[in-house]
Amino acid sequence: MYEHLYNTDFKDRTMKTLSLIKGDQYYCFRYEAGRESRVLDALVDMVQNKQCNFDWFDAAILSHQLGRHLAKELKAYVPEKPKPYQQGKLFLF
Repeated sequence: MYEHLYNTDFKDRTMKTLSLIKGDQYYCFRYEAGRESRVLDALVDMVQNKQCNFDWFDAAILSHQLGRHLAKELKAYVPEKPKPYQQGKLFLF
């Protein structure tokens, strides 16, 4: 059912992990960077699966984790702001 999240060729792949503990259930998603939309699709499938004790709140928690992973990756591409030079109490820009 969730085979589309996995690729057997792991060479040069960045793997990410999302996890959630809910009572005695442990949910762990491993996915390749760049396949986040497939993870979201799998979360929706799990919510809609009546045999699974997984609800929209659980999906929201995991999608929040996914967003934090993406934000961390994107931050690496954003150049740092130059720090203002402090002379006395005046900041020069």
